[in-house]
Amino acid sequence: MNGEAVGPVLIVLAVLAGLGLLVMIAAYNGLVSLRQHVKGAWSDVDVNLKRRSELIPNLVEAVKAYASHEQKVLMAVTEARAHAAVATASLGQRAEAEQHLGQSLFRVLAVAENYPELKASANFSDLQKELSETERVIASARQYYNACVRDFNTKIEAFPSNIVASIGSFKQAEFFEVDTPSEREVPNANL
Repeated sequence: MNGEAVGPVLIVLAVLAGLGLLVMIAAYNGLVSLRQHVKGAWSDVDVNLKRRSELIPNLVEAVKAYASHEQKVLMAVTEARAHAAVATASLGQRAEAEQHLGQSLFRVLAVAENYPELKASANFSDLQKELSETERVIASARQYYNACVRDFNTKIEAFPSNIVASIGSFKQAEFFEVDTPSEREVPNANL
């Protein structure tokens, strides 16, 4: 090969290398951005789970005033709240603890059905409304979090970002999901 032919070949190789580098940089930045979306979305879920947890003692106290002999149900929700507060080992354990807490809360609200004076209490009614709104916000935040996880995990598996993900040690994020079929059933109560 003569000197005149080497110049254009080197330019083409340099352009291709530059384009490859730009693709890798874009893939890396995309992964970082999606990882931050996942973290931010989890933070939103966490804030709302904490809000629910803060409402529980007030709800328990309101129910205690009317249904003092329902101690077993009240203790179950208190224990579930405590367990959810310390369940931080993994997202799966946290999700399981929060689902158990939600089931316990439902039992407390079902107990309230048996006490018309409790249902008529403005304090209990306000707490129930706040808790219902918080549950709605948690469901929405979980849905957004899971959408962020889906996008992040898809990017980790898609080419060429999968190469960057393996080089950059990006790991799949966990979905916040219901694990057992019984937890997927809609509770039946007239609250």
